[in-house]
Amino acid sequence: MDTWQDLTGWVKDRLEAASPSERGVFAAGVAERLMRWHEALPEGEGAAFTLGLRPLLNSVWEGVLGDPAVYAAVNRGLAEYMLSDYCHNDRLVGPDDAYEPAAAATLNAAYAYLFGCTDFALWASRRAIDDQHLEYLAEQEEGDLFDTDKALIDELKRQLRDLDLIAARSAELRHSRFGLPIRTSARLSEELRDPLSRPWLPEVGDQQDPVIR
Repeated sequence: MDTWQDLTGWVKDRLEAASPSERGVFAAGVAERLMRWHEALPEGEGAAFTLGLRPLLNSVWEGVLGDPAVYAAVNRGLAEYMLSDYCHNDRLVGPDDAYEPAAAATLNAAYAYLFGCTDFALWASRRAIDDQHLEYLAEQEEGDLFDTDKALIDELKRQLRDLDLIAARSAELRHSRFGLPIRTSARLSEELRDPLSRPWLPEVGDQQDPVIR
C-alpha cells in the first residue's frame, strides 16, 4: 500500500520532470482548490488577506494558460506582497496571514508562473497537505472520524491525477508562459482550469488509481 511519504516523493519527481509551464498550471490548480474552499467559508470566517489574492490568482491562470499580457500584473502583485508587512520569515514578529494555506499556495503559484522552478510548485502542493489545512478539514468531520493519513493520501493521489491531465497536453503547454493563440488558450482553459479546480477529480476508465510513472 502506498504511503503518503511515497506519494509525496512521486509528486516531487513528476514536477521535476515537467516543463516550467506545466508546473505553473499544476500550482494554479492546487491554489484554486484551496482558494475556493476558503471562499466557501461562512461569512466572516474568511481571511481578508487571502480573499484579496483572488485577482492575483485569476491573473496567474490567464498567464499559465497562454496570455503573456498578465505577466506585469502578476509581477506587480508579488512585488506589493514582498514590500508589505505580510512578507517576513518570523511569525513571532509579524502577521501570519500569508501562511494561510490558500494564500501561501496562491503566492507560490504566482512565483511558479514567473520563474518556473520546481520548488515553488512543490511548495504549492504542500499547502494542500499542511497541518493548518488538515485542521480545517478535520473541523468539518464529526468526532474522531477524520483520518489524517487518508486525507494526505487522497490529496496526493489527486495531485498525481492532476499531473496526468496536464502531461497529456504537455506539447501545447511547454511554452504557454510565453503566449499561445487565443483559441488554443481558450480550449486549454476549458480542458484544464475547471477540472483542476474541482474539489474532486474523477479518475479515468475503471476508477482504479492511476499508474504512477
